[in-house]
Amino acid sequence: KLKQLKYSFFNLPKFGRTSLDSVKVFSNLIGNPHEKFKSIHVAGTNGKGTVSYKLAKIMQLAGFKTGLFISPHLIKFNERISINGELISNEDLFRIEADLCQIYEEQEEKPTMVIFDMITMIAFKYFEEKQVDYAILEVGIGGRLDPTNIVTPEIGIITSIGYDHMMILGNTLEKIASEKCGICKPSIPVVIG
Repeated sequence: KLKQLKYSFFNLPKFGRTSLDSVKVFSNLIGNPHEKFKSIHVAGTNGKGTVSYKLAKIMQLAGFKTGLFISPHLIKFNERISINGELISNEDLFRIEADLCQIYEEQEEKPTMVIFDMITMIAFKYFEEKQVDYAILEVGIGGRLDPTNIVTPEIGIITSIGYDHMMILGNTLEKIASEKCGICKPSIPVVIG
């Protein structure tokens, strides 16, 4: 069924970004949905998925309508995007993807996007539509150049840092840590685990 996703998976490259400029341009084209909800941004090598899941559950139990965006999924793609533990439906996923791809296709000068950029924009648009109070956003790879990094979160969280995605992030812990710490923003508190 996910083959119904047209542009995201079959026509966009997998990697290849040197800045977040194109992500910001496209987000602006779709109304900057990430500005319509509060977010908590989670990066790191190990533990970021667990922290994201637990934090989403805590926020939900505290009475907040809470979106969760994770990567990768374990069994079903829809696991990447959920609200209060309920996965995005195929109908919503395909509809939002089609809407965003149409906007993308209509651009004379197309922003340079990769697959994960579009997946992230789908999540942001879904969270905006469903009017979440908070979204827990797990970084895909690194942090500095991850499309989730266009948010200004209420708080950032960096779990443990180890050797991962070395072809993209660098081959030393210092380089990897630098990429992951790219989610840190002025005046925004960060918890480091």
